[in-house]
Amino acid sequence: MWHWLIVLVIVLLIFGTSKLRNAGSDIGAAVRNFKKAMKEDADAAKEAKDGGVERLQADAPVAEAAKDAAKPQDHAP
Repeated sequence: MWHWLIVLVIVLLIFGTSKLRNAGSDIGAAVRNFKKAMKEDADAAKEAKDGGVERLQADAPVAEAAKDAAKPQDHAP
């Protein structure tokens, strides 16, 4: 525990309290901006998934198409 206290005192002596306070606020602002950007990206992806993509309907299932192909067709010889 004492070694961390000594490290803290040395850091305070080197940088001073004002620089450390500014660094803390800068890091906090960076984290807030990062979270905001991540939320905007998530919202844009959700919007593209929900409303931006047109849904297409599929054709008849393959099994039904195979049944139709297997039926004998009336041909005149």
